[in-house]
Amino acid sequence: MTIEEITEYVTGLGGVLVLRPTEGSEAPEISWGDSFFYYAPNGVVPAGQPFATIVTKDYPGDETSDLNRPGSFRVNIAVSKTTFADAAAPTDASIEDTVVAHPVYAAANWLAVINPATATESTVRALLREAHDRARTRSERRATE
Repeated sequence: MTIEEITEYVTGLGGVLVLRPTEGSEAPEISWGDSFFYYAPNGVVPAGQPFATIVTKDYPGDETSDLNRPGSFRVNIAVSKTTFADAAAPTDASIEDTVVAHPVYAAANWLAVINPATATESTVRALLREAHDRARTRSERRATE
């Protein structure tokens, strides 16, 4: 899977706002080139975290995935506690095409996959769909409160 394929899939789920900070934006330089996916059918960034991200480089304190390798990226996905428990196998966070607990945000039930490909493509799609559904449900619940 490429970054473009993942982005196309996620935006096809509906109501998704993708933020891609670039040079000159108000976003911190470290985030330039990364993608942040929010459920926001009105086009306004909601309060809280995105439901998924794609990062293209190591962040300070998050170097175990070794994303500074050429061509590497990691898709990060917020899932339910049950899905996290079922999917997260303890493993080396730098292995490609393997679902792992996020090296920094595992406690918040985030999963991660470096360079998803044949072994994880269908799983990544299912996890992204779940994350989107959860974000949509939260958004709809907040709208009725």
